[in-house]
Amino acid sequence: LDCVINPPHMTRHRKNCTSVSSNCNLKLFILSFGLIAVSAFFLPAVNSTTTNNMASNTVQPVSDANPSVIPTATAGELERLKEEEARLSAMLATIRQQKLSVLRSRPLTIGVIGFGRFGQFMGEKFTKYANVIGTSRSDYTKIANDMGAKYIPLSDLESFVMEDDLDIIIVAVSIVSFEDTVKDLVPHLKKRMKMKGADSCPLIVDVLSVKEHARNVLLKHLPEECDILCAHPMFGPDSAKHGWQGQTFVYERTRIDKLLLDPSKDRSFHHRLSQTDNSDSENEFLDEKGVSHGVHENSEAHVMGMDRMERFLSIWEEEGCNMISMSCKEHDEFTANSQFITHLMGRILGAQKLKPTPIDTKGFQSVLKLVETTNADSFDLFYGLYKFNRNSMDIIVKLREAMDDVVNKLLEKEGKSDAGLEWNTKSCL
Repeated sequence: LDCVINPPHMTRHRKNCTSVSSNCNLKLFILSFGLIAVSAFFLPAVNSTTTNNMASNTVQPVSDANPSVIPTATAGELERLKEEEARLSAMLATIRQQKLSVLRSRPLTIGVIGFGRFGQFMGEKFTKYANVIGTSRSDYTKIANDMGAKYIPLSDLESFVMEDDLDIIIVAVSIVSFEDTVKDLVPHLKKRMKMKGADSCPLIVDVLSVKEHARNVLLKHLPEECDILCAHPMFGPDSAKHGWQGQTFVYERTRIDKLLLDPSKDRSFHHRLSQTDNSDSENEFLDEKGVSHGVHENSEAHVMGMDRMERFLSIWEEEGCNMISMSCKEHDEFTANSQFITHLMGRILGAQKLKPTPIDTKGFQSVLKLVETTNADSFDLFYGLYKFNRNSMDIIVKLREAMDDVVNKLLEKEGKSDAGLEWNTKSCL
């Protein structure tokens, strides 16, 4: 077991490392989960004395040739499966508690730049697992203190960045002010690395609703020593006011130890569990020159960087989020067809000044809810979704074409031969 958890080629790089125990615990968790899956898969074979007995004791699917014939399981088979299910569930619960112990034994220190509504929304959850420091233009000292966090005014950004144990900085500002905020952050990061060492640079995380823009800005301006995680919680204070359980969290591991990871080969723990091929691609990453490297190649910095990133992602996982590893490019393609068009329709319908009536249908109530939720967000957010996602204009064009097509069909039904001309001259889009 020690050879699996601590391969010989990595042992020499783990000396004097304070995170050895937690790294081992995390790897032991992954190994244990794999053993559980293997034992569950082979259990019927272990409990059967012969191949024939195994076949007879297994419930077979209904035959297509004779669908009326339903094979029966042996007596007691269902009870045995339930007992095994309970045993595995108990083991999983134990492992989950061990994982939580790892997270809480070495809590991260997470700084949040932009401690407004969304920053506070994240910070309050983070305090369960980490030390939290907030900074913003407005004074949120009391709010931070009430949730057990520390607050430093944005006017003293240097003190914020120079905090001794700062592991992660989340940039939670608006899309339109994101690049200027990153530029302001860079000189303080460089000073920190000069005074505390190059390996002291925190992991930088963005949580913008557009990902390619954020990725390009971070890679352009940040020192190469800064690890980067591009993330998008697909929810907020309104949609997740009752908790994060079942909410979607999208992320791309962008850079670790000065090396860019290939998003197409990046896989979460959940992806690895379901992988069916024999490829080792999930253990590879690419540098800026496109050269492939092994994930464990003689780099303690890479191991430490990945550990820090996984501990941060585990917070969202422990809160019940649906974790999805996805490239920034692919993310923006999807959100243009989902998030942007939702906000676009909400804004258009909001401009109609729609109001509830005594005879509203359920469908109209849903429309009013859409207007309410989309217009509750700032117009800067909506503008950012349009401005910084290159797919947005295509959505607007397609929406106009669809609107023209539907209305022209209505006018054609009335026998108006110049329907297209009449509608286009009056088109509000």
